[in-house]
Amino acid sequence: MQLINIGYGNMISSSRIIAVVSPEAAPVKRMVQNARDNGMLIDASCGRKTKAVIITDSDHVVLSAVMPETVAHRVNDTDNNEGESTNEG
Repeated sequence: MQLINIGYGNMISSSRIIAVVSPEAAPVKRMVQNARDNGMLIDASCGRKTKAVIITDSDHVVLSAVMPETVAHRVNDTDNNEGESTNEG
C-alpha cells in the first residue's frame, strides 16, 4: 500500500483513489454535500480552503487543501516509484 501526502500531514492510499477534481463545479459541491449527509466525507483540509476533492473506490469523499494537479503529480510519482522498486533486486 502506497500512501501519498494530501496536505498538512494527511495521507491517503493511492490505490483507493478514483478521481481528483476541483471543488468549484456545482455537481462536485452536491457530491460533497451528499457525502457529508451520509457520513462519507473526510475533511483533510485542516480548516483551510478546499482546493481538491478526492473520490475513493469506497465512495468516501476526501477534501484536501492541496491543488488537484499536485495530488495527481504525487499519485503519478508514487506509481512510478512503485514500478522502479519492483525492477530492483
